[in-house]
Amino acid sequence: MTSHSLKPDVWVDQYADYLFNYAVSRVSDAEIAKDIVQETFLAGLKSAKNFKGDASERTWLIAILKRKVIDHYRKINSKKGKAEVRMTYSSSVDSEGDWLEEQVADPFSTLENDVIENEELGLAIQECIVKLPKKQARVFQMKTIQGVSTEDICNELEINPSNLWVMIHRSRSALMECLNKNWFNV
Repeated sequence: MTSHSLKPDVWVDQYADYLFNYAVSRVSDAEIAKDIVQETFLAGLKSAKNFKGDASERTWLIAILKRKVIDHYRKINSKKGKAEVRMTYSSSVDSEGDWLEEQVADPFSTLENDVIENEELGLAIQECIVKLPKKQARVFQMKTIQGVSTEDICNELEINPSNLWVMIHRSRSALMECLNKNWFNV
């Protein structure tokens, strides 16, 4: 199979809805999802010469879409510019740190340098965030990923700081449980 077996003229009709549903479930924003699907189609056109035919056209486009979702989260995670999520955790009351790195770091492992492994972890994190109750997910993303101040979140969502921190704690606990089930023990 060669790149000539691709049929970009039917991509929108055949794959747009599926790709959009996949993207919106990962980014929770219809407009961003539409942009990511468009970027996926453009990237597919640009890299058509790389299509080897080892997978179906749809599978190939989904692989591109997954990378675009990861790129989206890298852009909004300005502190590190990676698909990793930085967060404060409470192993002790005043303790702060890079929770994910401390949870998965292994000095004898080479996996942390494996791009595919990092991409899959980023997707696993996003899939776990999507499973949170809407308000918890929003609070978690605003505070942890976007770095919005406690005061601004409380004002925007009309909640008090205690409520915010309870929601952050619950979302972190749920994320850890989800990652333990779907990532660390796979």
